[in-house]
Amino acid sequence: MTTEHPSVLFLGDSITEQGSWDQWLPGERTSNRGVGGDTTDGVLARLDDVIAEQPEVIVLLIGTNDFGNHRASVEHVVRGVESILVTLRRELPGVRLLLVSILPRQADWCAKIEEANRHLRQFVATCHAQYLDLWPALADDDHLDARYTDDGLHLTEDGYRAVVDELLPALERVRDLPPMSRSIQAIDLGETGA
Repeated sequence: MTTEHPSVLFLGDSITEQGSWDQWLPGERTSNRGVGGDTTDGVLARLDDVIAEQPEVIVLLIGTNDFGNHRASVEHVVRGVESILVTLRRELPGVRLLLVSILPRQADWCAKIEEANRHLRQFVATCHAQYLDLWPALADDDHLDARYTDDGLHLTEDGYRAVVDELLPALERVRDLPPMSRSIQAIDLGETGA
């Protein structure tokens, strides 16, 4: 009996855990490795299970709980995410990595989150990963848009819809597909000499 590896593994905290990824991405074999309340240290501690799944793509969204619950420094969060990405790249050299920006939340956390995201955006190329900045899609200036949350942190259905709208083209990019490959139909023009 052969086990099919996930095409897309989602790794993170409750924002990942509460996502209905299999429903929203019906053409994918998804694995949801989100754990409520998790931090960068928690993800690092459970990477062996992620590596064992041998996914094609890993979507990583982590860091907000480091700031909120544990009062971690920007440096701690950035180093934690960098360690996760470096470990995944070393252990799964062929995996496609997509790092999602730390999402906006209450305004009190804006400066730290923006600083961490700035560092992470610059780092991703180092480990051949791509970066998906969800801040423009979800933020209302310095906080998570009230249309997308009930508690200032977690996403509502509308919030997840906004995420998926950005995620689909990002998954295409991470797989090196043309940006509009879903809507362009292949036309057989026959062989043309070059």
